[in-house]
Amino acid sequence: MVSVEQVVLNFGGFELFKGISFFINPRDRVGLTGRNGAGKTTLLKIMAGIQQPTEGNVVTPKGTTIGYLPQTMILSDLRTVFDEAETAFSELLEIDKKIGQINLELTERTNYESTEYQSLIQKLTDLTERFNMQGGHSVHADIEQTLLGLGFSRNDFHRSTSEFSGGWRMRIELAKLILRKPDVFLLDEPTNHLDIESIQWLEEFLKNYNGAIVLVSHDKAFLDNVTNRTIEIVLGKIYDYKANYSQYVVLRKERREQQLAAFRNQQKMIQDTEDFIERFRYKATKAVQVQSRIKQLEKIEVLEVDEEDVRQLNIKFQPAVRSGKIVAEIKGLSKAYGTLKVLENIDLYIEQGEKIAFVGKNGEGKTTLARIILSELDYTGTCKIGHNVKIGYFAQNQADLLDGELTVLETIDKVAVGEIRTKIRDILGAFMFSGDDVEKKVKVLSGGERTRLAMVRLMLEPVNFLVLDEPTNHLDMLSKEILKDALRDFTGTVLVVSHDREFLDGLVDCVFEFKDKKIKQHLGGIYDFINKKKIETLQELNKKSPSEQASRTSVIEEKDAEISFEEKKEINRQINKQEKLIETIEKTIHSLENKIEALNQKLSATGGSDFLLFGEYEQLKKQHETAMSQWEEAQTTLDTWTSKKIW
Repeated sequence: MVSVEQVVLNFGGFELFKGISFFINPRDRVGLTGRNGAGKTTLLKIMAGIQQPTEGNVVTPKGTTIGYLPQTMILSDLRTVFDEAETAFSELLEIDKKIGQINLELTERTNYESTEYQSLIQKLTDLTERFNMQGGHSVHADIEQTLLGLGFSRNDFHRSTSEFSGGWRMRIELAKLILRKPDVFLLDEPTNHLDIESIQWLEEFLKNYNGAIVLVSHDKAFLDNVTNRTIEIVLGKIYDYKANYSQYVVLRKERREQQLAAFRNQQKMIQDTEDFIERFRYKATKAVQVQSRIKQLEKIEVLEVDEEDVRQLNIKFQPAVRSGKIVAEIKGLSKAYGTLKVLENIDLYIEQGEKIAFVGKNGEGKTTLARIILSELDYTGTCKIGHNVKIGYFAQNQADLLDGELTVLETIDKVAVGEIRTKIRDILGAFMFSGDDVEKKVKVLSGGERTRLAMVRLMLEPVNFLVLDEPTNHLDMLSKEILKDALRDFTGTVLVVSHDREFLDGLVDCVFEFKDKKIKQHLGGIYDFINKKKIETLQELNKKSPSEQASRTSVIEEKDAEISFEEKKEINRQINKQEKLIETIEKTIHSLENKIEALNQKLSATGGSDFLLFGEYEQLKKQHETAMSQWEEAQTTLDTWTSKKIW
């Protein structure tokens, strides 16, 4: 389907790719892996046709569509969320517009036997058939399903895209990409801005997708669940494994061990042969054997061992000055954005030395509470920071806030003060910025490299309370592990906002779950929390169907709230009533669709010349639209009553 052929890419004197080649088959699920800066994002851009290689080609069959989701993008602010998603169906919408124009023209004509009239009927038939074949009648349903699956509520559909954060705007672009259904998906860190529930939905979608998928992700669980093939980029070369990420790690180790064993054996044989030649070179009785050994050496193809990128991120936070026992004390705290309540009557105590995690869906207030602790947002209630507490903050968009025109060295030199300035190069070296790397401008760095640089800035100021909001976004697997080790060794207090189960495991000893404007404390690590919730993975947390997600606009403040027997009886009665109504409407819709299909066939057979049949067809379409509206209304009512059933 997609063939990458001998691709070479040079940046100045540096060769990023050294003649790489591979082929993407129609049903492949490929995970691109490699350290930050290895060229994963660049390779996706080359495959998408956005960037041209120095040498080589990317060949795709005629008609093959490619959908590319970058890490960052620029979106229009002129449309609502639903309208922006609808642009994915621009061709279908144009066909629908033409159908409407022809129908209007037909109602105004009376020359039923004329050639012009028959031509319009034929054109209408062709367009209608094309519209139906491309799924025109399900466009709005597909948009709703996709937006709901990615975490939007129905109330969000008619809000302007300008009202949403960068993470939510990325979801809009992802929704458009999904709706276009390209033959090949190219996804660059698609989970960075998704909450647990949306990641789960995206996993299921990609696993069942008919096309090919090539993705870059530093989420191990996501890669294992989606991919069946791994392509590793190492020092300009690639290694292709028919396995998911966990299997690839094992196979890579085995391959290198086999290569090393074969290399050592060959080197020993070469050395023995050279020793023989050197020992008997000048002895006439051994001349024949010496010449034979020389020819033998000349024919040997020396085995190569894959180069290993041995550079490692070596992070060590400065020793923390001891703070008071209570780092933060929150009582009766509430926060609202206009009429939208995010947090309500929150109580929270953070003690010195604790390592805690904030988990839950996007929009439940995790980042909001973190920013309140930092005194960046107003609120009601109290939030007191303890004695001698010095806070270091890493925001989700911290890497994006760096000045792209500065070099790596200038970025750190600008904020460093005192004796630390003499150690800037050493610190940058510990963060894998060595040699000429420090002279690179920030704008040419990969997402992971910018994240590491932002982490350097955080280290320059001695702090004893680290607040980290999604710190692993854009970091590769190795960097995540080393960062986790550094945080485990940190003597101060750590608060992490994250959905990354692998990163939180072994790091935190207390989990705060954000749900329905409240927080709930779970003592122990992330897996203790998972076991308590009786879920297999953190990604199944708060799992709901799209209809449930959309309908629960009012939340339950007390799970064990008492409901009278009569109230329960009425709720059950209304649920049963709506379920029966939906069943009846669905039967009607099914019957109408069968009739419409039968009439379509008759109209096609007559070339659309039978005016009575055409009139009947239009009548059935109106009935079908009415039935669909009734179904949507009944479904919304059912969802509302279902949300009240909390026992």
